[in-house]
Amino acid sequence: MGVGVSVPGEAAPRGVRATARIAARPDGRGGTSLPVLEGEGPLALRRIRGGAAEARVMLVGAMSGPLGGDRLAVEADVAEGARLRVGSAAATIALPGPRKGEARYDVRITVADRGELHWTPEQLICAGGSELYVTTTVDLAATARLVLREEQVLGRAGEEPGRLGSRLAVRIAGRRVLDQELALGPGAPAAGTARPGSRDTAPSASCSSYGRSSGGAPCGARAGEGAAVLPLAGPAALVTAVAPDALRLRRLLDEGLARLDGPTAG
Repeated sequence: MGVGVSVPGEAAPRGVRATARIAARPDGRGGTSLPVLEGEGPLALRRIRGGAAEARVMLVGAMSGPLGGDRLAVEADVAEGARLRVGSAAATIALPGPRKGEARYDVRITVADRGELHWTPEQLICAGGSELYVTTTVDLAATARLVLREEQVLGRAGEEPGRLGSRLAVRIAGRRVLDQELALGPGAPAAGTARPGSRDTAPSASCSSYGRSSGGAPCGARAGEGAAVLPLAGPAALVTAVAPDALRLRRLLDEGLARLDGPTAG
C-alpha cells in the first residue's frame, strides 16, 4: 500500500491518506440499512449477508500496509436502534515501506441509544522495522451496546517485532470511562520487559477488548493465565490478555468475553 517512486532531485512521496466510512440506520422493517458505505484507497468495505435485524460489513485491504508515513482511518456511526457487525477479511500487517516515519491508523466509533455494534477485526501484526500508532475512540449513548476487540501481534516468526503504540478511549453518555495507552517494541519505554517475540521465537500478542451492555459488569476476575476481566463504569468491562501466540490470545479473549453479561463477539 502506498508504494511510490522516488526520482532523484524530487521530494519523496508522502504516505497514503485514506478514510473508510460506515453509517448504519434502521430500515423501518426491523432490519438495518447502510446509507453510507464508502472506502478509500487501500480501505475497501463490503457488505455481506447478515442476520434479519443486523447489517454485516467486511473490511478488505485493497493494498498491503499500512506502510511508514501512511494515515488511515475507519469511521463507524450506528444510529438509534440499528445493529451492525464489522470484521475484516484478513489480518492487517504494518510494514516499514519505502518512506521513513510512523504510520497512523485511527478508528472512530459512535453508537446511539439502543444501537448495537460488534467490532471484531482480525489481528494487527507489526512486522520487523515498522512503526505504527493506533487510536480507537468510542462515543456511546447511555443505552448503546458494544463489543470491541483489538488484537495486536508483535512481529512474525523469525523476525524482530516492529514498534507499536496504541490508545483506546471510551466515553459513555459523555463520561470518559476508559483511556489507556500502550507502547511496545524497540524504542518503547521498558522495552526490555515489554517486548516478547524476539527472533526465532513465536510472535507475542497482546489484546484489549472492551464490552459494554445494559447488564451488570462483572467483578475483577481472571480469564485464564495471562488474562483478566476488569469492571468499568457504564456498566462495562475490559478484557486484557497477553499470550505467546495469536491463537492462544484469541482463546483467552473468548473466555474473557464469555464472562461479560451482554453481547458476545462472533
